[in-house]
Amino acid sequence: MSTTALAFLALIPILVALVLMVGLRMGAMKAMPLSWLACVIIALAVWGLPFKYVIALSLQGVVSAVGVLIIVFGALLILHTLQYSGGMETIQYGMQGVSRDMRIQGIIIGYLYGAFIEGAAGFGTPAALAAPLLLSLGFPPMAAAVLCLTFNSFPVTFGAVGTPVLVGFGASIRQVIEGAVASGSIESYDGFMKNIGETVTLFHGPMAIIIGVFMLGFITRFFGPTRSWKEGFACWKFAVLSAVAFLIPYLALAWLVGPELPSLLGGLIGLIIIVACAKKGICVPKDVWTFGSHEKWDKSWTGTIDFAGKTDFKPHMSQFMAWFPYVLIGAILVVTRVDSWGLKGWLGSHGVLGFTNILGYTGITERLQLLYLPGTVPFMLVALLTIFMHKIPGPKASKAWMDTLRKMKAPTISLIASVALVKIFQGSGGTVAVTAGAVSGAVDSMPLAMAKTMAAFIGSAWPMFASFVGGLGAFITGSNTVSDMLFGLFQWDMAGQLGLPKLVMIAAQGAGGAMGNMICIHNIVAVCTVVGLSNREGDIIKKTFWPFLLYGLVVGIIAFLLIQFGGYAVF
Repeated sequence: MSTTALAFLALIPILVALVLMVGLRMGAMKAMPLSWLACVIIALAVWGLPFKYVIALSLQGVVSAVGVLIIVFGALLILHTLQYSGGMETIQYGMQGVSRDMRIQGIIIGYLYGAFIEGAAGFGTPAALAAPLLLSLGFPPMAAAVLCLTFNSFPVTFGAVGTPVLVGFGASIRQVIEGAVASGSIESYDGFMKNIGETVTLFHGPMAIIIGVFMLGFITRFFGPTRSWKEGFACWKFAVLSAVAFLIPYLALAWLVGPELPSLLGGLIGLIIIVACAKKGICVPKDVWTFGSHEKWDKSWTGTIDFAGKTDFKPHMSQFMAWFPYVLIGAILVVTRVDSWGLKGWLGSHGVLGFTNILGYTGITERLQLLYLPGTVPFMLVALLTIFMHKIPGPKASKAWMDTLRKMKAPTISLIASVALVKIFQGSGGTVAVTAGAVSGAVDSMPLAMAKTMAAFIGSAWPMFASFVGGLGAFITGSNTVSDMLFGLFQWDMAGQLGLPKLVMIAAQGAGGAMGNMICIHNIVAVCTVVGLSNREGDIIKKTFWPFLLYGLVVGIIAFLLIQFGGYAVF
């Protein structure tokens, strides 16, 4: 069978997910298991893989997915704990009194507060938390949703303490990286993962500045009383100042420490600086801009919930105490992620569950570093400490844990199916050693067949398209992490076919998966639910598509420049 035919057949599981989730609006909890089943059938019928081997790969995916789920659980647990303690409402109350200018509010809450929440929790929580807060300040629901979804892009690669890089790419390209280390092409696995984070900042950095200014003009043009780009652009100084306040710690942490902390501490440090600047009027326009009278809004901007003019939030503790759990998370991450302090090695070597040669197949191995996973330390640890710090009554603390467990059903099913599918993709080619002999699969794995076909069709123009593939992955799966799992090896193979630097193409994938959050169905449904715009998802995508397109074009241009002038090695 030709490589092109194999590529089209390998694409079927992805198309199944796309049709079910986008065309038929089926939830990921149902769609992804069906996509996995399609992958199993193709692996058996076309690639000729033994049934037992396919099950072994799927079980490897289950173990890998558990690691991601522990992070998701810990992130949600922190949020629910703060909600029951009153800490989250205290944070929201504090946000309300900074400025009356809605351009300033949009940057502080949608951009910086959203970046911080993304760094701490990820998985679609920033828009769902920030958008209702903007509504309470008088934003039209549609404007709040579009702004928060669009700003939930540049922080996402480092969201949930680096999960898209460490877990997403760890699941998809770990084996090929380790092979490159063995051949001497790459110095170390950990070093290459850090290099991915460093290179991604070269894509996100310029867009972190551009997107803030662009979206202020976008919001005043499509939702302002005078429909003017100029009114939003008039606030460019504050938008740029906010980007700089975020980017300095963001870049420093990505290049000096690793992918866990850039968005978390970049958002937190930037938020502290910019709130102080806004209160002192630094770079704040003299005029105060608002969306105008609620009665004059277009009906398409509103939904079933009307927060306009309401300020129902109240403090339950000091702002310091409300924010302290997140500060503690950042501090613990710093202590446990810096090699020289000793805890990183200890946590990584204790509490490890290893699964070796699953079902007897050599190399089908997975392990869980339970103590090193951020879902355990610091998320669950800090959630427990917060019970005592915030003096949460036992029944409320129990509810936080129970609510988190209840919300894990859908992501558990969809993530297990998604990661199992990814593992089948990865293990579909070559010769697989097994205790009883050898199993010969097709010459090309599913990602490699797709890569060869795309390389022949698009050729040297691929850097302009790489990020859009990452965006498609996030659009389909609802996750930058799963997009990186799904397409990481594909991007690696594409780079190999075209003689491009693999590091640049992997970083472009990571940036694309992040920008895909703007159009991600999962995130849009979540934000529509909290702002009362259910069944209006299509209207939001029509708006967020344009900044998504802008982001991808800029990433493509930067990719070309890095390939031509960046001095990245091709191996």
